[in-house]
Amino acid sequence: MASGARATEAGATGARRRTSRIEVRTTPDERAVIDRAVEAAGTDLTEFVVSNLTVAAQRVLADRRGFGLDAEATAAWEAVNARPARDLPGVRALLARPSPFVDG
Repeated sequence: MASGARATEAGATGARRRTSRIEVRTTPDERAVIDRAVEAAGTDLTEFVVSNLTVAAQRVLADRRGFGLDAEATAAWEAVNARPARDLPGVRALLARPSPFVDG
């Protein structure tokens, strides 16, 4: 498994056992804030960091997987996509040229 990746193994009870390690450097001030947040959340440092990093990673990746729209935004999106394409002569000319990446 790649370094830094999150790995878990199921134990005899079916509980997850984390087996991959992530090391993070912080300033003393950053660490103090993190420690206060861990205490306020009533959890341990590992659970706090993993759960918050996972949420942050999912947010980043959500923008790359898809997006959701409410009914009004969906209707606007469909209206834009139903319009005929604009004629772009420069693009048309570019696409009519032979590809520099294909021999021939």
